[in-house]
Amino acid sequence: MRGPTSQVVGGLFGRWDEAVGEQVAQHVKPVKLDDGVLVVEVDDPAWATQVKFLGPMITERLLAVADVRIDRIEVRVERRGARGARLT
Repeated sequence: MRGPTSQVVGGLFGRWDEAVGEQVAQHVKPVKLDDGVLVVEVDDPAWATQVKFLGPMITERLLAVADVRIDRIEVRVERRGARGARLT
């Protein structure tokens, strides 16, 4: 298994806002990149659904902007956001 270089990870994390756009970047953050799998964390369960629909656009933009090839995106809901959602 091959891991990404620190330059690749830095490019992805450093240019995330540019690649996905300001609105998406406010709610979706990259957490980990491992062997073509990008793990992102969302602040609300609704954004998990959005990421599924936006997945192809996100992978294309990351390739174009940060020269990072993503095979699959895994989505996690931020625990703090999920806990807050249950209390309301």
